[in-house]
Amino acid sequence: MAVNLPPQYHDAEARYKKGKTAEEKLAALKEMWVLLPKHKASEKLQADLKTRISELTDQIEQEKLGPKKAVPGSYKIPRQGAGTVVFLGPPNSGKSTLLAKLTKATPAIAPYPFTTREPIPGMMDYEDVRVQLIDLPPITADHYEPFLTDLTRSADAALLFLDLADDDGPTATEAVLERLKHARRVLVRERPEHDDDPAIYALPTLLVMTKLDDEAADIRREIAQEIFADRFPTLLISAARGDGLQELRKAIYQRLGVMRIYTKQPGKPADMTSPFTCPIGSTVQEFAAYVHQDFAEGLKSARVWGSGVFDGQTVSRDHILHDRDVVELHL
Repeated sequence: MAVNLPPQYHDAEARYKKGKTAEEKLAALKEMWVLLPKHKASEKLQADLKTRISELTDQIEQEKLGPKKAVPGSYKIPRQGAGTVVFLGPPNSGKSTLLAKLTKATPAIAPYPFTTREPIPGMMDYEDVRVQLIDLPPITADHYEPFLTDLTRSADAALLFLDLADDDGPTATEAVLERLKHARRVLVRERPEHDDDPAIYALPTLLVMTKLDDEAADIRREIAQEIFADRFPTLLISAARGDGLQELRKAIYQRLGVMRIYTKQPGKPADMTSPFTCPIGSTVQEFAAYVHQDFAEGLKSARVWGSGVFDGQTVSRDHILHDRDVVELHL
């Protein structure tokens, strides 16, 4: 399916390329966004425009505030696994403890605020896939590290933390949400189908209520659920006792909105050890591009073993795949 960009889009794109200031480039990008047809074929272009608009908006706002502080290169964390999930929460809400429980990462853990001062990644195993988790520095009404804006832009989902051992837990978590809004990061139950403002990033979020083992946790949980229950899917955990951790692993993976697809070479058994992951609802042609960027163009046919087909059925390029399908690509 072709994007079919209108002539006005190309005119705006030319103005973007000729723009000498960030403001000129941003104005052209916003015009391109409005003119871009919004359908499945343009999804990659939509994502690219959204990223460029967000980056330029951040740049312009930073320039208004003053010289940008240098950010260490180690904060540029390469994407790995089936997707990236960031940990967002107030101080001492249990983020680092959970990261240590779910991954092999070894973050500093201490009973005082702001132990985490830089992003700490770890890889979580879920069945036969891995998910990248990143513990980010705590957020308060008065404290927000500027590099969080970039790192949340590259995330697929978020865990929002609420401390059941703290009487002020709901208030502290609410402050996190408000501070993120100032950085144009909105945590949502479900990602919206259409973006009204491409400079705003909406992150699908799970609310994680931690420290369920605290003696007054049940009382605080009732109060917190009255405030947040309708806003986010919620999980209750105790990292210390291990309560809810298996359910959380599954929920994190499901929040990514991806499916596992296995590959098979002609005449050989399927490789059932290292699946590719692609968005739920992807077609054979879209999956081929995940295997290799050149495969989508050269794809002639495919055979599929799995849901909705008989074993080894030859399917069209626009055949929609399902979780755990096995695909044999013919180029």
